[in-house]
Amino acid sequence: MHPIEVLERYWNYTSFRPLQEDIITSVLDGEDTFALLPTGGGKSICFQIPAIIKDGLCIVVSPLIALMKDQVNTLKQKGIKAIALTSGMSYTDLDTQLDNCIYGNYKFLYVSPERLQQPIVQERIQQMKVNLIAVDEAHCISQWGNDFRPAYKNISILRNIHPHINCIALTATAKHDIVENIIENLDFVAPKIFKASFVRPNIAYQVIHTDDKLFQLEHILKTHPGASIIYVRN
Repeated sequence: MHPIEVLERYWNYTSFRPLQEDIITSVLDGEDTFALLPTGGGKSICFQIPAIIKDGLCIVVSPLIALMKDQVNTLKQKGIKAIALTSGMSYTDLDTQLDNCIYGNYKFLYVSPERLQQPIVQERIQQMKVNLIAVDEAHCISQWGNDFRPAYKNISILRNIHPHINCIALTATAKHDIVENIIENLDFVAPKIFKASFVRPNIAYQVIHTDDKLFQLEHILKTHPGASIIYVRN
């Protein structure tokens, strides 16, 4: 099945956003791939479509339970079998879900970096027919991996378990040195790197100096009707 056919069938779109098709092609070619796309740029499609096309299951390493649940629910609504190994799951449930990934024709297994360190998870992943390794929010490897969530430094365990399976790392925020750090930590081999423009012509920034913040806030809200988000210190 061609990527555009998968896009039409499951997402009801007839064309890709910038760089999506190039990234998908790189993944399908078996290349280690780094994708730097702005928020809303459609990063998840870049690993979901190749995983659907290829025989086997995609392991997705994701930092937040809410993100995992959201993507799993979205995939299920499309009729695509996906599982998330979240915290609070009993050993029995964990055992069952891992068996489902081996024998149940699932296409996606979402795990946190911490869950990935468990011996039972590593043992079962060895038995799975993995077609792709995807690391979502990959900047966390560099920014969180030293102390906040050190398990991020050990994601490369997947490369050891399945050394012949390529990997894609995705993020919306990473400077050049962070990109290099991610590539090094994930043991990428001759990676293909894709960086989309972050220019957002529909977004503007403005700094306003005022002695009366409440008056200025009221003026802004009345001038620009609709939904607003206000950040405050306390």
